[in-house]
Amino acid sequence: MTAADAARGTFTALSPAELDALAAAVASGAPLVAGLGESTRFAHETFTVRDLISRRLVGEHGYRELAVQDDAAAGARLDAYANGGPGTAADALDGAWRPWRTAETSAALEWIRGFNQAHPGDPVRIFGVKPTHARPADYDAVLDHVRRTAPGRLAELAAHLEPIRTAHVLDEHVQRARGLHPGRPFAEHARAALALVAELPGDAPGKAAADRMRLIADFHERSVAGRANYAGDAVAWSGAIADRQRRTGRRVVYWDGIAHTCAAPAALGAVPEQGPQPTVGSLLRERYGARYVSVAIGFHHGDLGAAEVPAPAPDRLDARLSAAAQGSPAHWLDLREPRAARAWSGPATARVISGVYTPARDAAEHLAVASLPGAFDVLVHLHRVSAVRPLP
Repeated sequence: MTAADAARGTFTALSPAELDALAAAVASGAPLVAGLGESTRFAHETFTVRDLISRRLVGEHGYRELAVQDDAAAGARLDAYANGGPGTAADALDGAWRPWRTAETSAALEWIRGFNQAHPGDPVRIFGVKPTHARPADYDAVLDHVRRTAPGRLAELAAHLEPIRTAHVLDEHVQRARGLHPGRPFAEHARAALALVAELPGDAPGKAAADRMRLIADFHERSVAGRANYAGDAVAWSGAIADRQRRTGRRVVYWDGIAHTCAAPAALGAVPEQGPQPTVGSLLRERYGARYVSVAIGFHHGDLGAAEVPAPAPDRLDARLSAAAQGSPAHWLDLREPRAARAWSGPATARVISGVYTPARDAAEHLAVASLPGAFDVLVHLHRVSAVRPLP
């Protein structure tokens, strides 16, 4: 292994040369946005592959923007650290979306910070694709305002806010799946709290409290549970990526799950009644055509810590890719190549492992697309994976 390979990081399932070729395939045609999607956010190996592809896209192919599924404020904190800010990577991740708070993400941030120190005139910038949303401090501020101005209403307000602030520790839809939910929808609690705060005197501090309460209500109404939709806000998120690319003129790497980076509308097995839905990637494909490239990083089986994921059903894409690998621990395919496109044409279902996954529901945890080559340009398949390492 060369010193350059060591500096870029290593991965046992794919050699540095294979990773170089994979990154070159992703960058072929100089796409303006590269969507690197994982089938789960809980696997060390899938994250590592994405990170090592990204390092090569930055170091060798000129990508300088990293879009992550988080809000603008969280993205700004990550960007500040990556560009020489104080503290540690763990400090920067403290307020980030929970799946990002891992040793793997910390190492990725450290690499970006090191790259930026070596390239001060041409740094990597990080941004979140979501609008800024509520934080736990917003709940405290609203409660403090009511404690000062209308103490007789404090218990009523707390009865609405205390249950729903738990969504910042464990998402509401995950609480429901695990049998931990207190009952009343969090969006209903938030709307009732907003109405209560709106009745209070409208002086300047009260206006600030009302603004924070509106932010809290918006957070819950736009959540997976509030929207009853796992697809997220594809229009807003794709718009944030496109706006950033337009303003900077720089190429973007987009990190998310395959249900978002997929370049075609997709149906989720968790909500089959909703049918195919637009994705962030499908809207970027409409905007950029072939200059949006979609990469799917999946796996066959493994222990994700919270769950042992079994071998997939034979008809799943993950099982078909494992069979094609013929015992290799990892391999990748470029579906833009005519032979690969013919061999893998037609519809496909790929497993998606979210925070509500249980092995008993394995058959329902998938993404379905009408055309595999239309949904993904490059497939990366790992045979076995292990769990990410959460930060303390």
